Amino acid sequence: MGTACFFTGLFIITDTLNSLFISKYFHLSQATLSGNEIIDLSVISVVLSNLISNVPAVLILSPNIGLMPDPKTLWLTLAMACTFAGNLTLLGSVANLIVAESAKRRGIILKFNEYLKAGIPITLITLLMGVLWMFLISSF
Repeated sequence: MGTACFFTGLFIITDTLNSLFISKYFHLSQATLSGNEIIDLSVISVVLSNLISNVPAVLILSPNIGLMPDPKTLWLTLAMACTFAGNLTLLGSVANLIVAESAKRRGIILKFNEYLKAGIPITLITLLMGVLWMFLISSF
């Protein structure tokens, strides 16, 4: 029940932020961090996914994708990056919270720092592989 309430609240807050602020002032119209849209979208996805969870991050970033020069590659990049970013921290994905809650009921406590020991290398390796794959498929 608590997870469902959390998830519902997350969507309400995300939609409110998106309609009042983010969609008006935040646009991915050009690569501003690294000079490459794939890298920029991946980095932004990792940050947002671990601040507000990966599904709300997709909802916030998706209106910008259609405005970009290569939307097909960027839709794939968004899906890849937000999915892999969800592995970084316990907060990165609601699925992580569900697993942690289930483990707690069985007497196993998953701590944030302990999770990072696996989350950081898994996320970095898979994200790097994903970005390289996006470069490969975007060149065709």
